[in-house]
Amino acid sequence: MTLPDHTPDRTFQVDLRGLVDLLSHHLYSSPRVYLRELMQNAVDALTARHALEPASPGSPFGIRIYADRFVVRVEDDGVGLTEADVHTFLATIGRSSKRADGIAEQRGDFIGQFGIGLLSCFLVADEIHVVSRSARTPGAPAVEWRGRGDGSYTVRTLPASARPAPGTTVTLTPRADAGEWTAPAQVQRLARHFGSLLRHPVTFDDGSDGPAVPVNPEEAPWTRTYPTPGARSRALAAYGEEVFGFTPLDTLELDLPAVGLKGIACVLPEAVPAGRRHGHRVHVKGMLLSEQAEEILPDWAFFVRCVVDAESLRPTASRESLYEDDTLAAVRDALAEKLRAWIARVAASDPELLHRFLQAHHLSVKSLAVHDDEILRMLLPWLPFETTDGHCTLDEFSRTHRTVLVTSSVEEFRQVAAIASAAGLGVVNGGYTYDRELAHRLPEIRPEVSVADLDPATLTAHLDPVDRETELAAAAYLALARDALAVFDCDVALRAFQPASAPALLVDSREARHERTRSRLAREQEGGLWGDILGALQQEAPRAQLILNQLNPLVRTAVAIDEPELARTSAEALYGQAALLSRRPLRPAESSLINRSFLDLLAHALRKDR
Repeated sequence: MTLPDHTPDRTFQVDLRGLVDLLSHHLYSSPRVYLRELMQNAVDALTARHALEPASPGSPFGIRIYADRFVVRVEDDGVGLTEADVHTFLATIGRSSKRADGIAEQRGDFIGQFGIGLLSCFLVADEIHVVSRSARTPGAPAVEWRGRGDGSYTVRTLPASARPAPGTTVTLTPRADAGEWTAPAQVQRLARHFGSLLRHPVTFDDGSDGPAVPVNPEEAPWTRTYPTPGARSRALAAYGEEVFGFTPLDTLELDLPAVGLKGIACVLPEAVPAGRRHGHRVHVKGMLLSEQAEEILPDWAFFVRCVVDAESLRPTASRESLYEDDTLAAVRDALAEKLRAWIARVAASDPELLHRFLQAHHLSVKSLAVHDDEILRMLLPWLPFETTDGHCTLDEFSRTHRTVLVTSSVEEFRQVAAIASAAGLGVVNGGYTYDRELAHRLPEIRPEVSVADLDPATLTAHLDPVDRETELAAAAYLALARDALAVFDCDVALRAFQPASAPALLVDSREARHERTRSRLAREQEGGLWGDILGALQQEAPRAQLILNQLNPLVRTAVAIDEPELARTSAEALYGQAALLSRRPLRPAESSLINRSFLDLLAHALRKDR
């Protein structure tokens, strides 16, 4: 039966208005994707035509994009559609012409789906005009399809002169409110943005007197031939700088033949803020899929940004991200291994680059070393840590300290750093992310070094006791001080230690404070017998300790005070100053104590001057 050359208005087999609203609000991130979808359809049509005509792989078939103030047009020399195809694939939106005529087994060669891709054009236009001629059927007539935003469409055959050669032309009549996405300059930018790495020639024409402009005049830099390895390295680095806007610290070439993936990874020259991840630029068969594809690399690899082109990765329905499947997981693991290999190579052969890399990205490398024994062995001695010898590597630190003590928090390190350094103790600040765990693994690399958590008793054991006469002379003051600070569960002791400029040391841990607070709250809530039991247990809870420095002139003056109220005030002031030096958050009662003791001492000084 011969199909008529014209059909009356028909309607799509969907609620078109509702579907367009769904696409614009839930599937696509921006109306600009309409041009990417048209380009994808054109690329797939060219791929299908090459499958039909494999004897001419070097044929000049390509894609031409035209835009002026009134229309946007995308034309290709691809496989085209017959009239039956048009009724089948454009009447039932979402079906794909790539399923027809035995091409389903080659589905992996295609990027998108013609029906959904064409439907995206309704994001910017109220009418879509398609003229196509099939390369599968010799002598096939041209077919015209017009779809409208109200859900209706028409189909008719045209004379051969309307489309002399196989292929498809899609013409959009943009809506007035779509000028942001359909202006000629914007169309050219979008074409370049999405199609810069396409393997088929793409040109753009804005209707002026000048010639059409190539959209992708050069192949991807990793596919080109260079005279020397150095020239290749410089070209890849220059491409990374052009794409990402920074000069890479180094550039890694990525090549996974099993999935047809090629590209580069650019090492960021500066540290990435904690919790912030950069996305990667991913192309599929040359077409840009996403600029923010975080899923292509593991979380710890935030020191690089990648641009890759892959054959076998699977896009999601919106074709703006990657589908999480076994292939993507394997690619992520393989790329992670390449980053590990790069770190190993740099560690073994380029100490200057390694130093610059670790200066910028030590946190990222520490997170990797926690879970990767090979990276741990290679880089742990070179990673920077905060220590009582300043910021240095564990390799440098372990040369002078065979016993390494590690604090559990930053505030604990701040409390003891000066005293421990004067006492000759080697202490590492374990309060930062990964540092405590990594420091404890140092003996795996340096068996001659021992590592232990810093115990307050260890520190106080290195403080010199005072003689008996001095202790007895200060006994009354120490008793008043203990009574004044009992509200903070704090004991008071007198020792001699360096530096003499430090009047007091407050030894207290976050865990001990939490335990005291928990026990006190539980005792207050229970009352009665349980309260008495908890009170007894509370006596065993760890207490804070204010250690006064007998070598400090201010402390020697304070312990000799014979006025009880002034003695109490001075003890409170010494506690407040030590708490401030620990740099931990102050409790409201401690802030109040600091203010009160300062004012009391000021008032005493003013009275004395009268």
